[in-house]
Amino acid sequence: MTQNKLVVISLDSLGYRDLNELRDLVPNISRVINAGTWVKRVRGIFPTLTYPSHTSIITGQYPAVHGIVNNTKLQPRRLSPDWYWYRKDIQAMPLYDVAHQAGMTTAAFLWPVTAGSKIDYNLAEIFPNRIWTNQVLVSLKASSPYFLLQMNHRYGKLRHGIKQPWLDDFITACAVDTLENKRPDLTLIHLVDMDSMRHHYGVRSREAKQALQRLDGRVARLIRATKMAGTFKHTNFVLLGDHYQINVRKMIHLNMIFAQHGWLSPLAGKPTYRNNWRVTAKTCDGETYVYTRGNINLGQLKQLIAGVEGVEHIYDGADAVKLGADPQCTFLVEAQPGYYFTDEVNRPAVVENVDPTSIGTHDRYHGVHGYGPNQPGYFTTAVFAGPDIQAGATVDGAHLVDEGPTFARLLGLHYPAPTAGQAITGVFRK
Repeated sequence: MTQNKLVVISLDSLGYRDLNELRDLVPNISRVINAGTWVKRVRGIFPTLTYPSHTSIITGQYPAVHGIVNNTKLQPRRLSPDWYWYRKDIQAMPLYDVAHQAGMTTAAFLWPVTAGSKIDYNLAEIFPNRIWTNQVLVSLKASSPYFLLQMNHRYGKLRHGIKQPWLDDFITACAVDTLENKRPDLTLIHLVDMDSMRHHYGVRSREAKQALQRLDGRVARLIRATKMAGTFKHTNFVLLGDHYQINVRKMIHLNMIFAQHGWLSPLAGKPTYRNNWRVTAKTCDGETYVYTRGNINLGQLKQLIAGVEGVEHIYDGADAVKLGADPQCTFLVEAQPGYYFTDEVNRPAVVENVDPTSIGTHDRYHGVHGYGPNQPGYFTTAVFAGPDIQAGATVDGAHLVDEGPTFARLLGLHYPAPTAGQAITGVFRK
């Protein structure tokens, strides 16, 4: 029997609430739900950020194991730190490598942390973060070069740099072309339109709902591409989110307190600080890691953090490891809904309101993610459909790390080491 293909479409920031309450906005996704199995409430990871989440999805492991513990790296002197763009940073086996080793063809479109990977047709998510380079050069180095040039030549007119919704239009066109003409065994597609609109306008804003409708149209085009290719009947589809979002109004700058105690040294007139820190916060938006060096009174430090407005919970390092977060952190601190963390110093106050006119500039948002997955109503979701999937079924709950093992089973593959997640057995056709 010929192995069926798999197309995974990540709709960044898609939550259970979106499909439960806004079904009238997504007729195409609704048809997929009716034809397949909806895994309603998917519990995310600590922290619920895009890069750790996508790496947990594709490896079946938590960040403590796969090593992508944040979106960005700890680079205190840089206002815009580098992201975990490169496959080499992943310390577990991603499914696309398992598929590659099995002789399957693979494709990925803006799937996080795939730069420099062995994916056959890869448009990696990366952007120029140094003044001496540009988008074309960094993308060529990170992606499949000839494939990237070909796609840019055909569809580059659709994009306006990395701005949304045009970037998703470009990515969808490239993925449609590839599904029709290359017919990969495993295709990973990451669409970011709604996440971008929620950051800028709010979780349930008109702009976010319009983005959800645009995503619904893109899903339809991607499915139609497999029909044009003659592969639809032999393709399993997964539509999933990586996290949800929460609206915010206040920022917490913990590094201001650490500077006041002489534990780090701000750079004059800048929101950044020197590398010789003894205590530092590294933001995950709704959560933040706190790292320490040398002899620090941790009881005093914890008490200081606990006294800050908007702090909801402080996990010790050992607890953070149990939750699957960074084993190197001293504390993992979670904000109350409505608050989020920055790494900034030289601000007017430790806690300040988000100026509405600043939204869209660096670290200024109307909605964020990165909270712990225990927040009420904060589930993401997943929909499976295809020849190997039960029709008209639901599964009430699963964990994000269960998705990769489910994909592996659909492809007839096995990870080389045991995963934290387990295949979601309720989705498979009996």
